[in-house]
Amino acid sequence: MFFKRTVLFLLLTITFACQDKNEDNNHIQKYIDQTKNRFAPDKRVALFNIEARKENGSYVLEGESNMQEAVDQLKKTLSLKNIDFIDSVRILPSKDLKGKQNALITISVANLRSAPKHSAELSTQATLGTPVKVLKKEGGWYYIQTPDKYLAWVNAGEIYVLDNDELEAWQNKNKIIYTHTYGHAYKSIESKERVSDLVAGNILELLEEDRTFYKVRFPDGREAFVEKEEAENYNGWLNRLEKNVDALVETSKGLMGVPYLWGGTSTKGMDCSGFTKTIYFLNGVVIPRDASQQVHAGKPIDSVKNFDNLEKGDLLFFGRKATDSTAEKVVHVGMWIGNNEFIHASDRVRISSMDKEADNYDEYNLNRYLRTNRIFKEEDDALINLQRNFTFDSRN
Repeated sequence: MFFKRTVLFLLLTITFACQDKNEDNNHIQKYIDQTKNRFAPDKRVALFNIEARKENGSYVLEGESNMQEAVDQLKKTLSLKNIDFIDSVRILPSKDLKGKQNALITISVANLRSAPKHSAELSTQATLGTPVKVLKKEGGWYYIQTPDKYLAWVNAGEIYVLDNDELEAWQNKNKIIYTHTYGHAYKSIESKERVSDLVAGNILELLEEDRTFYKVRFPDGREAFVEKEEAENYNGWLNRLEKNVDALVETSKGLMGVPYLWGGTSTKGMDCSGFTKTIYFLNGVVIPRDASQQVHAGKPIDSVKNFDNLEKGDLLFFGRKATDSTAEKVVHVGMWIGNNEFIHASDRVRISSMDKEADNYDEYNLNRYLRTNRIFKEEDDALINLQRNFTFDSRN
């Protein structure tokens, strides 16, 4: 009998101790979750991976974040709640980078991954000359953030790292932008020996020019020649950009037939939101990466299939409507080009119609249509105008 009572007592003690520990963990986890939901609700563009571990009657905050403000707010909240903690959170960019917190993409199209390995999912792409923030390094990979704030991993061989002064110097150099869908840079004018392939939107330092060629330098120091008819002076290109919807349509049709590629944002292959992002980029505006992010940019125009209200350049969003038990889910996007038609990446870049009598009538997307937003004529904090030099403030 004594033995049974002893065992029962020990079991109860362990049970209550575990309950207390779980309650304590749940208590602090609530504040971590609240902070994350406030400052970093979208893990694609904000890093806030923080956990609390109980140790000697106190908590140890562990993990990492690229949002100092969010971490400071969490620590303030815990202090106000009289919760003892030890701050072991790693703030990015990492000090191990030794000031090299910026980089330029050095190849025509860099594939950015969800994890630091080539077999990981393709999250997005970045094109030659794109400036990115460098947050940390792991083996032969860097964790970076693109101008549209997307977080992903890039292989070290696809970027050239710089400190703030080096980035500023690059910003002030003369540059060209490649405007053809696809082409090459050559070792010399005479030989046409190829140095690299090029895609629309590639940016290179301009060294000199003659009547037919630009002499350029890649971020990693390689020098080459680019045919003038396939590129433009970057500043001249910026200065001539206008919010012209016909230019958007012309750009989009120039990409007809480009194959669909999940995670793609270049003329080598693109997904639906990568396509709309590329159209806008080639007309001077950086919009959010994914369709579920793009739907929050610009001005709402329609949600009842009144397509008479749409203008060229408007973005149409498709997916699953909200119900009493499920939220709306945006899974596809295209751009209105007039005449009851929209252009989108679906298998390949193609034009579809909302007109039931048209040969290219798209009943499937009409049935899952959600809403339309106007992007090009709206000022929006979610958009980045390329007139701002297509980069980050290096002080951030």
